[in-house]
Order: sequence, then C-alpha cells, then structure tokens
Amino acid sequence: MKRFLPFLPQDPVVPVVRLSGMIAASGRLGAVLNDASLAPVLERAFGRGKPKAVALLINSPGGSPVQSSLIAARIRRLAVEKELPVHAFVEDVAASGGYWLATAADHIWVDETSIVGSIGVIAASFGFHDFIGRYGVERRVHTAGESKSFLDPFRPERPEDVERLHRVLEAIHQSFIGHVTARRGARLKDGESLFAGDFWAGRQAVDLGLADGVAHLVPKMKEIYGEKVRLVPLGLRRPLFQRLGAQLGAELAATALSAAEERALWARYGR
Repeated sequence: MKRFLPFLPQDPVVPVVRLSGMIAASGRLGAVLNDASLAPVLERAFGRGKPKAVALLINSPGGSPVQSSLIAARIRRLAVEKELPVHAFVEDVAASGGYWLATAADHIWVDETSIVGSIGVIAASFGFHDFIGRYGVERRVHTAGESKSFLDPFRPERPEDVERLHRVLEAIHQSFIGHVTARRGARLKDGESLFAGDFWAGRQAVDLGLADGVAHLVPKMKEIYGEKVRLVPLGLRRPLFQRLGAQLGAELAATALSAAEERALWARYGR
C-alpha cells in the first residue's frame, strides 16, 4: 500500500535480474543470454522507479566473448548513468563469459560451492579429412583470397592456420584480462596465476580476490539495505510456444546442436 501513497516513506527496492544459461548471439528458441534480448530487461531494472541497487543472479558457463562484453558494458553504462551499485550473486557457475558478466558488478558474492573463474578463451572443432577420404569423398573448394578456407575441417590442419588462430585467441584473452583487471583491481591476489583458464570453488575465489565474499541474495540485501527491502525479480520471457513445450519443426536441428553445445559447456564445470 505504501508505494501507492507518495507522501509515506517507501521501502527500498532492489530489482533482481536473472542471467542464466549459455551466452550466444542466438540459440535454441531464445534460451540463451545475449545483449539484444537482455537490453529491455536491464533498462527496466535500472530505469524504473528509484531502486537502491540492482542485483544480478548469475548461473552461466560462458559462451560468446562478444556478447559477454556487450552485456557487461551495458550493465556498467547503466550503473554509471543511474549512479546505482550492482551486486552479482553467483549460483552454480560464473565461468569464462559468465565471470565476465559477474565482473560488471561492483561486488561479487558466491556460494561455498559455486564454480568461479576460467578466465581464458577456447576454440574447438573437428577434423573430417581422414573420414571423407576413407569413403572416397572428394572435397572441392575454390576461393578468392588465400585465407577464405581458414581451418577447413575437411582438410588436414595447417600450422599457419593454427598460428593465426592463436593470435586471435590471444587478443581476445588479453581483452578479457584487461576487463577483469580493471574491474577487480587491487582486490586480485598478487602473484597468482588467475588468467590461465583455471576455475575455483567459492571460498577459493574469495581468497584469490575474484569474489568479495560468501553470501546469498536475500540475507545480503537485507543486511545492506534493511529488513524491509523489496526484491523485484526480472528476467527473460520465453515465447509462449516454448513455455508450453512446443517446438517448430524447422528449429529441431538447430535446437539439438545448441543444446549439445550448452551441455558441453556445463560439463566442463561438473554441472
């Protein structure tokens, strides 16, 4: 009732945005995190009413470095514009791109058993040249441009392609390191190899400066903003046909591939 009577003191409000799933530009029927789909949710969280802060519930094994960077940059821009603190609460996993999202917050809180880190970049594929040769399949590729068939999975891997790929991965890795260093600063433990792609359990992550403490959403928000704080959940809305369990026939192949990729990402962290 008080929020409808402007002359009465209002209870503090903290919008809670759930960031759960693989990070990708597109995926199985919208069931991924990307900047385009999260933009209206984040704009609403920071822009509606007069919140005291914004909380992020993060459960992501990572994915696209571009989408991770875009989402984190949007969170930071809104936080600065609205002059609001941001708290990230890690559930099962905030690894790789998931940790990139977490570092968009001013404070990172974890569970004792959360998996945190994996500050690295990976590229994976398959090679099929022996397979198609065994079955008498001839690969015919014609290009204009020496590098257009870069890392073609149907021919033997070339050392110059691998070297070029490593240069690209290293550039992305350095961007990731720069973001983490800029956001965590002096809180990071000196002398530790934090950027080699390793990951840690919650308490270890706190000791290394990758997180600020062990805490859960409700008690921590009450501790900081008072017992009467109102937590307002926000998140992505799935299409109606997905919520009802239906899938379009044309989406089945893409869905299967996306689901397999997502399962592989989670499996790296035992989830």
